[in-house]
Amino acid sequence: MSGRFFSRVSSTLLKMNSAAKRTGMRGTSRFYWTTIRRIADSFNNGRAALLLGLPVLSALSYEAGCRFHVSALVCALEKDEILEQADYLYSCAETEKLYELLVKYKDSDEAEFLWRLARASRELSLLPDTDPQRKAQLTFEAFEFAKKALERDDANFAVHKWYAICLSDIGDCQGVKAKIGNSFLIREHLEKAIQLNPKDATSMHILGYWCFAFAELPWYQRKVAAVIFATPPTSTFEEALEFFLKAEEVDPNFYSKNLLMLGKTYMAMKDGQNALLWLTKAKEYPAHTLEDKQVPTSPLAAL
Repeated sequence: MSGRFFSRVSSTLLKMNSAAKRTGMRGTSRFYWTTIRRIADSFNNGRAALLLGLPVLSALSYEAGCRFHVSALVCALEKDEILEQADYLYSCAETEKLYELLVKYKDSDEAEFLWRLARASRELSLLPDTDPQRKAQLTFEAFEFAKKALERDDANFAVHKWYAICLSDIGDCQGVKAKIGNSFLIREHLEKAIQLNPKDATSMHILGYWCFAFAELPWYQRKVAAVIFATPPTSTFEEALEFFLKAEEVDPNFYSKNLLMLGKTYMAMKDGQNALLWLTKAKEYPAHTLEDKQVPTSPLAAL
């Protein structure tokens, strides 16, 4: 019986593997063989023996149980495939394809889908040819996906990171008062993301940017902050520098903007030698994304 079951599972997965190859999905072979091994292990570890050891279990019931097990494994396989493909498209800056892939799962309860959909919506809003109305729609849509992801899984560092990012974007749409009003919550979620994953350089960079922004906050925005909070958010360039350097330590040269912000922070601290060093590194960084291309082409342009 178990032999017939294994053959059926193998046949099903082979069909999925073949179909996935035709559509160009990445990582299929690895997931296929991993799933086969998991099924084999389930029999070797005595799970099948447990089922067969029940006093009364018809062949039909056993086969139904097996089919349920296969269905769960196939769903897990499909989920992993989709998430892997989504991450690949994001790494290639294929923003439209990424959004089209994930928007089909907008009603999902899976946090892993939802935070990636928030990221995709935000990235789509940032494309230069996105009209203002569509940009605003995508910005609020991204935040709703991030909020839903947080409700589903508040122990996921990526959920906290993208919630903070999307909340900041909402402030950009709603104005200075809203942005400053959300500032403590933004920092709170970034700190939580770093706590959950101390190796995430991106969260450290964003928190460094938060510190830099409040260190150079214009006087009129400080007055707005004083109206909203009894103790307004504050920071220093030294604190910003600490986060930017930590991000670089965790993942060297991971992001052109981190190199740029290191240069700008040293410049704000009147350290011209280190400012020139990091701005030069930013200039020489290979441009892979639109953001990379927006980094000043000359260190002097940022001075």
